Amino acid sequence: MLARSVISEVVVVVPAKDEEDLLPACLESVLRAARVLAEEAPAVGVGVTLLLDGCTDGSAGVAARWPQVRAVHAEAGGAGAARRLAVEHALVQAASRAERVWIATTDADSRVPRDWLVEHLALAESGVGLVLGTVEPDPADLDAERLAAWHAAHRLADGHGHVFGANLGVRADAYLAAGGFPVRSSGEDTALALAVKALGVRWRATDGCRVVTSGRLRGRARGGFADYLTASAPLPSA
Repeated sequence: MLARSVISEVVVVVPAKDEEDLLPACLESVLRAARVLAEEAPAVGVGVTLLLDGCTDGSAGVAARWPQVRAVHAEAGGAGAARRLAVEHALVQAASRAERVWIATTDADSRVPRDWLVEHLALAESGVGLVLGTVEPDPADLDAERLAAWHAAHRLADGHGHVFGANLGVRADAYLAAGGFPVRSSGEDTALALAVKALGVRWRATDGCRVVTSGRLRGRARGGFADYLTASAPLPSA
């Protein structure tokens, strides 16, 4: 069991845009990680906020299956705005001071490992204020050539040089001081990481809690994860 935490509350934020097919596996994995954290650090509260960004599919119905998840409906209109709104709603619900709240972000098309939140909290306990975790595409979604090309272009190890919104953690006071996620269609995760680093906050790039995300080749946001996957080979015309 983890020692008594300087972090008293963890808020998980998940933006979703028409993700009814992949959302169930995402929420199952997030809630499993929350249960594992509760076992390891029972004094630390955990909340999950799902931002349904103008969803026109059955995502809201999916979310309703998990009453532990706080679903918020909004017309954010983009990845940066959705992630920002999700954090705003999560922090309104938080009972602790910002310096004792940890924000963990992932995406609705992703699955986090069971020790995801435990790993984030352990790094926060060591004095780290920003965690940049790794992400890999689901091998079931890609052919061997494209999967190999993606791995060749992405070093997945401690000390890596990547920023993925699907596996990012930040202490709430650092998040607020950095201005939060900017409202932009893509790259909001990288922009936030740079702003937090500029404050002199201790940070860590880790491969200790790798997240699996969809390997689809047509994503929801231009410049997002799907564009990484298509960089090495063009998509066929629609």
